[in-house]
Amino acid sequence: MERTWRWFGKNDKITLDMLRQIGVEGIVTALHDVPNGEVWTREKIKDLKDYIESYGMRWSVVESLPVCESIKYAGPDRDQLIENYKESLKNLSLEGIHTICYNFMPVLDWARTDLDHKNPNGTTNLYFSHAEFAYFDICILKRKDAEKSWSEDILKEVERLKETMTPEDDHKLVENIIVKTQGFVSGNIKEDDEHPVELFRQLLDLYKGISKEQLRENMKYFLEAIMPVCDEYDMYMCVHPDDPPFQILGLPRIVTCDEDIQWFLKAVDNPHNGLTFCAGSLSAGAHNDVQELARKYASRTWFVHMRSCHIFKDGNFTEASHLGGRADLIELARIFEKEEEGRADNPNIARLPMRVDHGMTMLGDAERGYNAGYSFLGRMFAMGQVQGIIATVDRELGKPFHQPGFWEE
Repeated sequence: MERTWRWFGKNDKITLDMLRQIGVEGIVTALHDVPNGEVWTREKIKDLKDYIESYGMRWSVVESLPVCESIKYAGPDRDQLIENYKESLKNLSLEGIHTICYNFMPVLDWARTDLDHKNPNGTTNLYFSHAEFAYFDICILKRKDAEKSWSEDILKEVERLKETMTPEDDHKLVENIIVKTQGFVSGNIKEDDEHPVELFRQLLDLYKGISKEQLRENMKYFLEAIMPVCDEYDMYMCVHPDDPPFQILGLPRIVTCDEDIQWFLKAVDNPHNGLTFCAGSLSAGAHNDVQELARKYASRTWFVHMRSCHIFKDGNFTEASHLGGRADLIELARIFEKEEEGRADNPNIARLPMRVDHGMTMLGDAERGYNAGYSFLGRMFAMGQVQGIIATVDRELGKPFHQPGFWEE
């Protein structure tokens, strides 16, 4: 697999010079300065592509070309936004970029309640608490009938939290759930917005009456509309699983499990309609057998996120070591390295891009202003672990392992 890294553009505190020194081959990025829904021009794409290539790497994956909320809930401007999307896909292809990671999650991208949860070794990681998320839902967001979404045990924990949570705690929860994890990803909420909770309520209101079935149909409509362009220009769309992989805030989530993946692949049965296999998102759901899903859907996987989650007895979960947790990354490397062997005939997908994800915060990462979940040293540590896994698996399979930046035998 091609070792890639999510990079947030020329203003990212993690520079391309740093990345080429740690064995990164490909860059996963986007035109973060282009507002959602606008066309990505060839000029802007080429400028960033040339900049990446000047450091000896390639722009391997777009993560992401955002699917606007209006496409997801079928707003009146949906068709025009899809036309813009198709034009951006064409322009990316003409500049030699063929893999697009996107998501179809309404309003909220990945969700966590604690961005600095202490690990036993003194590092920190992302963490999801059902009780704290329910407290946010019921007491801060004040979503109508929110209590009906939660079990009696969780509601009892919410009552206990009401006695201890301070205004500062409430503010931090808002920051963690709808500001720090969303502003640099989806653009729906920005860090300088004065009333993020109210803006968030307005976004939720857009999905009133949208069922899981309706959201599925909206996804199918979008995919069917763009597939002719994908066929003509050989563009590989790979949807990211919902994170976490279960329903939240009364919103439908439609990429959470085996049945969901099977549905969207069959609904638009085209090889250009595929999956981003995020082992972390999938392993956060106790209902998912991650290794079995990898075996089943490897042939329709165009991008891999190598990370793993640990689920506690109470259902809360955290990012695990890249050598631990519910996702067996060693076995996943075997599955995807074998799958990659059959793709040599198509240069656009001959290498299967892989990136490590959501690394620990460690050794001063916290003071360097990195985006939440995207530390440098923590991800570099994870990359080293995964590089070792891939090198071992390649030797098992008799495949050469290339480490850029070193003298070759």
